[in-house]
Amino acid sequence: MTAPVVSTRVIAAAAVALFAGSMVTALALPTVSLAMEAGVGSALPMAGVFGVLLTACYSRVLWAAFLRRLTWRHYLDVSVVGVFAYGMPLMAGPEWIALPMAFISVATVVFTRPAVTWAVTLASIAAAPPLLLFVGLPLPLALLYGLGVLPFIAPMTYGVAWLCHVIDDLREARAELARGAVDEERVRFARDLHDTLGHTLHAIALRAELGERLITTDPGGAGAELAEIQRIARTAVHDVREVVRGYRATSLATELDGVAAVLRAAGIACDQPELPDGLPGHVHEPLGWVAREAVTNVLRHSTATWCEVTVHTEEGNVVLEMANDGGPNSARFAHGNGLTGLAERVKAAGGTLVAESGGGRFRISATVPLEAA
Repeated sequence: MTAPVVSTRVIAAAAVALFAGSMVTALALPTVSLAMEAGVGSALPMAGVFGVLLTACYSRVLWAAFLRRLTWRHYLDVSVVGVFAYGMPLMAGPEWIALPMAFISVATVVFTRPAVTWAVTLASIAAAPPLLLFVGLPLPLALLYGLGVLPFIAPMTYGVAWLCHVIDDLREARAELARGAVDEERVRFARDLHDTLGHTLHAIALRAELGERLITTDPGGAGAELAEIQRIARTAVHDVREVVRGYRATSLATELDGVAAVLRAAGIACDQPELPDGLPGHVHEPLGWVAREAVTNVLRHSTATWCEVTVHTEEGNVVLEMANDGGPNSARFAHGNGLTGLAERVKAAGGTLVAESGGGRFRISATVPLEAA
């Protein structure tokens, strides 16, 4: 499965576009209103220049905060936003009362220390009602707008930033989990290989040295040592084959135990399925490979929150199904090497593999006959 994963950049770009669009609306409405009342003059182009500058600084700050890329230069943008947000209503009148929300929204995401964030955010919210009263807004309207509307801007921006940061952390955790699984398997294989061959190769070296010493004084004893070396070498070949066979062979029960444990560790809800009784041995390896590859794809290529795994028998076949909610919305997706390899393994066992997606869900179903092909 190669389901497309929504990038943090996409979420951040959509959020910045929405917030910047609100900013443009807050600037455009009073500008158009003034233009209709007094006609288009020199004030309108100047308002346009100020509006572009404010929107650009506002968008830069939000983009950097959502992607954790804030630098000292962005604090200059924050200063520009603060000057325009509170200076425009003060200098140009109550038509620009929507601008303080720009500074309130960025104040929640630009500071690294929570104490500073709380102080600046609360101060910017508290400064809004006096400012609105000073520019001539009636007291009830100033209190309603300053204390009933503006405070809700801060949680919105903070929530989007928190969502982007959580998605980044989840990606890093999944990547680390996948790397850890690979490293653990490499260590296991290296340990098994060392335990199998270490003593054997040492014994071969010792007997070769002994045979070399006996070749002139006791040819018969040297021949016996050479025969023993051959026997040990054949045993070593057999042991290596067993290690490799144990490394490559898969068990459906073992793989499903690992699937449930790994997915739950990654924060994906998954119940461990129960296997039907009396499954023949030949179905374990192909279905075990399907389970292993499918869970790897869920961790690496999807944003799933749950995964459902079932194993049942029907019409003389064993059916393994794995479904999750991290697939693409469309029915089209790319068949990577993983799915191609799984289809070949299942086909070699006389079965079929079906992978389908749609509506944000992905399902893979593998069917293997109960009787060996």
